[in-house]
Amino acid sequence: MSSFANRDVISIRDFTRKELEELLSHAEEMERVYERGGDDRLSGKILATLFFSPSTRTRLSFESAMHRLGGDVISLGGKEAASTAKGENLADTVRTVEHYCDVIVLRHPKEGAARLAAELTDVPVINAGDGANQHPTQTFLDLYTIMKEKGRIGGLRIGLLGDLKYGRTVHSLAYALALFGAKIHLISPEELRMPSHILEELEQIGAEVEEHRDLGEILPDLDVLYVTRIQREMFPDPEEFERVKGSYKVTRELIEEHARSDLVILHPLPRVDEIEPDVDELPQARYFDQVRNGVIVRMALLDLILGGG
Repeated sequence: MSSFANRDVISIRDFTRKELEELLSHAEEMERVYERGGDDRLSGKILATLFFSPSTRTRLSFESAMHRLGGDVISLGGKEAASTAKGENLADTVRTVEHYCDVIVLRHPKEGAARLAAELTDVPVINAGDGANQHPTQTFLDLYTIMKEKGRIGGLRIGLLGDLKYGRTVHSLAYALALFGAKIHLISPEELRMPSHILEELEQIGAEVEEHRDLGEILPDLDVLYVTRIQREMFPDPEEFERVKGSYKVTRELIEEHARSDLVILHPLPRVDEIEPDVDELPQARYFDQVRNGVIVRMALLDLILGGG
């Protein structure tokens, strides 16, 4: 029986390196299923997607993953179409929806919402992003992409660039990279530094971490550059956003002149202006491969949770 069977997926901190390796290994098997066009191993199972904040890739990739494994999907038509628009609280919503499905995928603007939902329901809950807190399945697919591209994670020099203060993807990813023994380079404006409690946690794990303000000084040494957008919607103070927007821009010239030829550039998407479109043509650009890998990894996760692997 898989360690993921009937399990909630709320925070990357709930998983050991061994468990993450189990998921990555199963994703390799699931990639072959994906390439064959899928199968029907989850026939009769129902996935419910409850998204109370915007999403394109996460929502559609979960739905695609479930369909590719023969399962069915039900979803809210957006928060305005849900009973929450009438004043229903999240607790009552998830207590209702659990009777319609076998697993719930939840995105919510408030930190801790996914943990609350998991405590209230008997079906597994998968956190698809709770505010600026965690986005564990994005981390799963990021790890899988790095492993596919570089053959390993431990010992790699990985730069996390952009909004490290509010960016939930890098909060989850930094912790996972530390578990695997990667060397982590944090690149951000002073105002968007990685939160101190996460830095302390990385130190406790024994991670090798360096902070930088200048991308150019560290770019030639990196194996992987993970770029994040500076997210207007995450800032409680609009003036703070105005001060830091556009702090970094990855250009074709910058990559061709300063990066290694085997650098891998990743981005959780969507992007705004932090990576110029002509970078897409470079061999280092792998962010659209991440999108494909997102379906594969979520197929693996749903299979382990609902089918036992």
